[in-house]
Amino acid sequence: MRHTISVLVENKFGVLSRVSGLFSGRGYNVESLSVGETIDPQISIMTIVTTGDDQIIEQITKQLNKLIDVIKVTDMTEMDHVEREMVLLKVAPRQADKAEVLNLTEIFRGRIVDSSPKTYTIEITGNEKKIEAFIELMKPMGIKEFVRTGKVAIAREGVRKKG
Repeated sequence: MRHTISVLVENKFGVLSRVSGLFSGRGYNVESLSVGETIDPQISIMTIVTTGDDQIIEQITKQLNKLIDVIKVTDMTEMDHVEREMVLLKVAPRQADKAEVLNLTEIFRGRIVDSSPKTYTIEITGNEKKIEAFIELMKPMGIKEFVRTGKVAIAREGVRKKG
């Protein structure tokens, strides 16, 4: 099962290396990793997406909690939360497809962040299914390249466990 784990850490040199080393040293895969400062610039938050059964996730959580600079570990999968990621997609549509690209971008609440005579660079933010759906629709339009962020997640107010 896929899990989204939120890790609050001290914003210090080497913390990311220690966290990623924990995963690689034990053979756990990281599907995505996103890191950024919080309101307090001395604290960062990591959002890690990984897969594993309950026992593996419990082991990952315990090992993360043992790291010196880790403040708090939360398996977001177990609570109500909001997840988002972003994609920047460069497409080179044929002249006949340009209106369709613009229309689909609007439907997906995206925006054109750069354009040239031959390409559009589009920004889409949303959940994983929305991002995947947009990429699939753009494939016939002539995707030149794209980059995706990892997921970021935040608990809903009045946090409660799922189920």
